[in-house]
Amino acid sequence: MSTIKTNTLTGTTSAGSINVTGEGGSNTTNLQQGLAKSWCHMQGSGTVTANDSLNIASITDTALGRYTLNFSTNFGNANYVCVCGMSGNDGTTTEGRSQMIDDTPATSQFAFRQISGTNTARDDANILLALLGDLS
Repeated sequence: MSTIKTNTLTGTTSAGSINVTGEGGSNTTNLQQGLAKSWCHMQGSGTVTANDSLNIASITDTALGRYTLNFSTNFGNANYVCVCGMSGNDGTTTEGRSQMIDDTPATSQFAFRQISGTNTARDDANILLALLGDLS
C-alpha cells in the first residue's frame, strides 16, 4: 500500500475539479462536489455560538428560534443545499424538531428557523446543519 502526502491537489483538466473513481470501479464522482462546504454544530440557547464549525464566520440570533449563519467564504451562488440535521436539548427533548428557511438564501449567509413539533419557535442547545454547494 502506498501513501500520498500532499498539501494541495490540483486537477489537470480544471484546477478546481478532480474526479475520483467510485466504489464500483466504473463510475466517477467529483471530489469537490461531494464535500460539505459549510457545517455547524451550534448552541442555540443562551449565548448563541458555534460549538464547532466549518466556513462559519459568525451566527446572528435574530429572534426566538431564528438564526442567520454568516459564511467565512461565500458560496458561488444561492442554489446551495442546507441539510438540516438533528436538534434538541441535552437529553431532554420531548417532541420533534425541524428547521426551515427563514429568508431568501444568499451567497454570504443562510437564515433559518428552529421549531418544535407543535410549530413553536425554539432556542435549542444543539442545532446541527451542513451546507453543500459551490464556493465562490
